[in-house]
Amino acid sequence: MIFWRNPEIKKQLICYTALSGALLLAAGLLAVRLTAGAAWQFRQAVRLAVFGGVGISLAWGGLFHFICTAKRYRKLTCLAEQLDIFLHDDRRPVLFEQTEGELAILQDEIWKMTVMLREQADALQGEKQYLCDAITDMSHQLRTPLTSLNLIQTMLNEPHIDTLRREELLRQLKMLLRRIDDLLCALLKMARIDAGAVRFASVRLPFSQVVKEAADPLRIAMELKGQRLLLHGEETAGFAGDGAWSAEALGNILKNCMEHTPAGGQIALYWEENAVYSELRIEDDGPGIAPEDLPHILERFYKGKNQGGFGVGLAFARMVFTAQNGVLTAENRAQGGARFIVRFYKGVI
Repeated sequence: MIFWRNPEIKKQLICYTALSGALLLAAGLLAVRLTAGAAWQFRQAVRLAVFGGVGISLAWGGLFHFICTAKRYRKLTCLAEQLDIFLHDDRRPVLFEQTEGELAILQDEIWKMTVMLREQADALQGEKQYLCDAITDMSHQLRTPLTSLNLIQTMLNEPHIDTLRREELLRQLKMLLRRIDDLLCALLKMARIDAGAVRFASVRLPFSQVVKEAADPLRIAMELKGQRLLLHGEETAGFAGDGAWSAEALGNILKNCMEHTPAGGQIALYWEENAVYSELRIEDDGPGIAPEDLPHILERFYKGKNQGGFGVGLAFARMVFTAQNGVLTAENRAQGGARFIVRFYKGVI
């Protein structure tokens, strides 16, 4: 029974029974010595001893119960004080020790609740700081193109601007609007992923298909720069994921490599699969990533020495691959150039 797993109940019952028995025995022995054989006096003495023993036992039992109850309420008061500290202070409560019993179970459940509340509070604080940083970064990223747009608009309103100058300003205006549109689209997609509003499919996809979908929009730009795209991998190698999102994320990596590969250079992709993971490597023969930029190259809005754009393409790729149980890492090749590695693990990591 749950009632008997409380040690206070056991201690009270044992002590109360032992005390009552000892008092009754002592009273009975005293009565026998006092009566010295008189039957009627013996019966009166036995009655006196019984009632006296019961009364003394009840008195001692009540005192023992009062002491146990006071001790229990002191523990409850200590628990209430610790909870008050937790609610009004940043320190974690150090709850008193218990071995077993209902009060120990209550303490354990309250401790679990306080830890959960603390973790939720820390998570909310982190999300608040993240949102503040994201808004600051977005405003900073949009400020520069919006300032340029205002300047172009002012120059276009000049009365004596020639036709060639107007066309050049209009081209710059279109380019800036396209950049802002690309940035907002990327930010909206990243916000949807952060909010858990994106449902990624999980179907078997060959690497060759995803690579083709990612590289096709960039082939003309690569041809204009005289760059070669080399593909190496088994036709059967693949991974479980979402084809559209994975192709878009891979396209961002390829675009980054294309922008930092010199004219006449090459970009190579290698893929393979084993029992643990499926791996895709993207390598270029450009200048590589600066050592101070390497730890932060995949962070949102980070732009290093040789990085252009808004700094969201690689961060978006990492978010997409991470959501599909993948890991994206960046490193420099020993022979020069950058290398991006995507691993899709076949189990939860």
